[in-house]
Order: sequence, then C-alpha cells, then structure tokens
Amino acid sequence: MKKIVLFTLLLLGCLQLWAQDPHFSQFFSSPLTLSPAFTGKFDGNMRIAGNYRNQWPTINNAFTTGTASIDFHIMQNKIASNDVWGLGFMAYNDNSANGAVKFNYATVSTAYHKGLDEDGNNTIGLGVQLTYANMMINTAGLTFEDQLTSNGFTGVTSEVFNGATLKSNYMDVNAGILYNGSTGERNNYYVGVSLYHITRPQQSFTGATYSLNPRATIHAGTYFPISDNTTLHLSALQSFQGGASETVIGGAFQFTPTLNLEQDVSVYAGAWMRLKDAIIPYVGVEYGSFRLGASYDVNTSSLKTASQGVGGIEVSLIYIQKRSDAKPISCPKF
Repeated sequence: MKKIVLFTLLLLGCLQLWAQDPHFSQFFSSPLTLSPAFTGKFDGNMRIAGNYRNQWPTINNAFTTGTASIDFHIMQNKIASNDVWGLGFMAYNDNSANGAVKFNYATVSTAYHKGLDEDGNNTIGLGVQLTYANMMINTAGLTFEDQLTSNGFTGVTSEVFNGATLKSNYMDVNAGILYNGSTGERNNYYVGVSLYHITRPQQSFTGATYSLNPRATIHAGTYFPISDNTTLHLSALQSFQGGASETVIGGAFQFTPTLNLEQDVSVYAGAWMRLKDAIIPYVGVEYGSFRLGASYDVNTSSLKTASQGVGGIEVSLIYIQKRSDAKPISCPKF
C-alpha cells in the first residue's frame, strides 16, 4: 500500500513538471529565478549565488533543484551616477524521479535601473532574460502502474520505449519590472512583477507536444530597523501558472551583535508560510561578504501522509564583493 501511495505522489509530481515551474522556498535568496529585473540590483561589484533544494527526500530524491548564478554591474562610467546597469548568467538544474527526468537551463539576463532622484534612493528597473532549456527523460529509470505487483514494481510494462532517452529543447524569454525605494541606509522596500515563458515554448516527445504556460509573479519586500542591533526583513510573493497558484509570506529578524571582529556578523531567524502547503522555518548567518541560509518545509497539506510530513530541505549561499570607494546602492537584501 505504501508503494502505491508513493507511486501516486511521484506521478502527480511528474505531471506538475509541465504545469508549474520548480520553485524555491527561499525565493528571497534566489534573485535571478524570481525576476530578471533583480539583475545587478545589489550593493557591491559582483554577486555570486547558489541554491540547492531537495523536496520530499524520503521519496528517493523525488525532486532536487540547484542553481548557480553571477551578476555584476556594467558601463558604470558611461551612464548616470544614479543609474545601475546589470548583466547576469545562471545555470539551473532540476531533477525528478531519482534523476530519470532532468531539466537543464542556461540563462543570460540584463536589467537597467533608472534613478528617480539625485541619489538613486528610488529607482525603477526593467530586466529581460534569455533562456536555453534542455529536457531529458531516461525511460529505463521509470516505472509504470502496470508494473505494480504484490512484490513491488516487478512486472513488465506495456509502454514501448525500449529504454530510450527522450530529449527536447527550446529557447525562452522572460521579463520583469521592479520599483525600489529607500529613506535611509537601514531601510528598503520594493515591489515588482515578473513574467516567465513569454513566448510559450513547446516541448515535443514521441509525437506529443506540451506548451509551457506563462508564469506571472507579484513580489514585494522590505526591511527596517526595530532597534540598534535588530532589523526586520519581510517578503511575499503571489505566483500564477496555468491552473496553479502559490502564495508565500513571512519574515526574519536580523541580529547584529557588537563584536570586536574584522568583519560584521549577523544572525537571521524567522519563518515563511506557503499557504495551504507548508510552514518554512529559516535560519541564516552573515559574515562579511558571505551569507548562508537554511530552511526546511514542514508539510501541512494533504500530501503529508505520503511524504511522512517531510517537505523540502533548502540551502542558499550568497557572496557579494563589496565596494570600498563608492556610495552605497539602495537595494533589496538577498
């Protein structure tokens, strides 16, 4: 009975691959998957980010997702001092069914942030992203319902694949717009909209064609001090794709104790909630130019029976090369 439940869960997950994009609970630590408009929107010379997610780990690596990205500022001596122009690159991998289904993405993005005041404390940015995507299905690594016997998946399937590897690839275009504001060095607020799969690319396998539905996301966030050593960070998103939707909201406290160290140290603690699905505790530590974050999805939906209450383990790491001879840039904190 347990294997039947697990099979059903994996089947639903595979169907989701065509219905909804992979996502991160720590969306606030994955800027280039949230919106192309975040390209270059950081206080520094260069930003390197990495994310890893293992969803439902009790089901033999049902879904694992990883990204690595880099973005930086360009043409700073050629544009207005209160403007920012960013360029970024990202590699993105998403595996399911214990690696039998693999997505690989390579993206390049650019965004221009126009200053709305002399100091650039308020900006509006527009970003675009070009993506090459490749999908592979190793049919030898899949099991089907007609293989299920009293001894497990030991039967012979009637599906005719001959162990072939099915492949599909496409080009895609994404875009985003972002408003960012600040009234001082210790506060910031932003709101934006991103749209992915604008061209509605198609995937074709053995005569069947699937069109990717556009994904629209509204996102917003802020941070502000509540004491000399404590800052509150809040963020939320609402995403729509096909018939699916996702709402995530929450926040974390940043504690910065007074220590006699060469680099500032901050500790983060908080939680986000994916409505009708999971509670997501989050902890993080920031030391100088590095910030490490960890979260865990505590599954609260009806799937918790099959997933045994285990959700997704997620880790993020961001490095920002600081600037020593330039004025600070007002930007969201990722």
